[in-house]
Parts: sequence; structure tokens; C-alpha cells
Amino acid sequence: MQDRLVRFHLFGQEYTFYSDAPEDEVESAITLLRHELEANEKVSRSSVPSSKMLVLGCLRMAAKYAQLNREYKEFRQAQQRSVAQLIDKVSLELD
Repeated sequence: MQDRLVRFHLFGQEYTFYSDAPEDEVESAITLLRHELEANEKVSRSSVPSSKMLVLGCLRMAAKYAQLNREYKEFRQAQQRSVAQLIDKVSLELD
């Protein structure tokens, strides 16, 4: 896939970047970032520079990703243990 220019507005500023990701993934990422930034209403946008707001939003998203990644690994380990136990039970029944 070829890189294309992506433009979006946030805090009254235009941001542009190049991406070869599918359009729906790009839109989903931008929507997620907007949601993260809007969820933090306790920080006044006028008192915090937009660049800092963007960094904080990205850090919150990265923290959520790390948490989900950890939870997924724990889930996979639990599933592997369950499958191993089922294999052991079936093996014992077949013997």
C-alpha cells in the first residue's frame, strides 16, 4: 500500500502525516485520540498547550494498551492451562 497524506483538525489546529494504513484504521485512531482528549475535561484546554494535551492523550492510550496487552497475555496463559488440563483428562480417559 502506498503512503497517503492524512489531515485532521484538533484544538483548532491542522495536523498532517503520511500513512499507508487503511483509511478505517486511521479514522479509528484519530477518533480514539479525540475521545481520550475529550475524556479529560478536568484539564482546561486554554491553560495547557495543545502539544502537551496530545502527548498526555497518547500516554493515556499507551497505558491502556499496556494494560490490555498484559490482560491478554494472562488470558492466553489461562487458556493454555485449561487446554493442557483438558488434554490430560482426555488422555487419562482413553488409557
